[in-house]
Amino acid sequence: MRLLIIEDDQKIARALKKGLEQESFVCDLAFDAEEGIGLAMTVDYDLIIIDRLLPGEIDGLGICRALRKKGKKVPILILTAKGQIKDRVEGLNAGADDYLVKPFAFEELLARVKALLRRPHNHLGTILKVGDLILDSLNFKVKRNNKEIDLTPTEFRLLEYLMRNPNRILSKENIIEHVWDYDADILPNTVEAFIRFLRNKIDKPFPGSSLIKTIRGFGYKISDKG
Repeated sequence: MRLLIIEDDQKIARALKKGLEQESFVCDLAFDAEEGIGLAMTVDYDLIIIDRLLPGEIDGLGICRALRKKGKKVPILILTAKGQIKDRVEGLNAGADDYLVKPFAFEELLARVKALLRRPHNHLGTILKVGDLILDSLNFKVKRNNKEIDLTPTEFRLLEYLMRNPNRILSKENIIEHVWDYDADILPNTVEAFIRFLRNKIDKPFPGSSLIKTIRGFGYKISDKG
């Protein structure tokens, strides 16, 4: 799953990014409201974490209002040093889904993120199935034919992206955009390598039923159809 963190304190932002990526999320960073709104409007994020007190004319609540006005239903978690009830009410009224007061433990933030991702606005949910392949996106588990499969974080993100788009042809550019963050310098042959790694784990041990398919000249798709 891909998250956006909008936080002007770069030390905090990078610490959150590091912690969430260790939990197999892909994270993009924005350090001001303008950059954050630009990313949020153009990239299909699963959740956005926003610091309420951003420098400039638009604060975190302003970002919430702007996204909701444009019809963006992405879950939003507000981070703030303001912990009064009226401040929380104001945040929720602006369109935030949850509100976390600083300072906080990373474990609590992670729990809030997972709780928001369980909510119904995730149209495919958190348990994905293609044939006999099952992926649990919150507990980072993959099984095929009831056999657990061990994947690296990048392999997991790639498989999740494929399974969130079953029977759809995904170009290498699509895959790079959704599986790696903007800071990563990824080439098309890197995608080919990771597709091969995945096939060795989810297809090769199960002969007679290949799920990951190459569509020559276009990209890849996952399907249990022939």
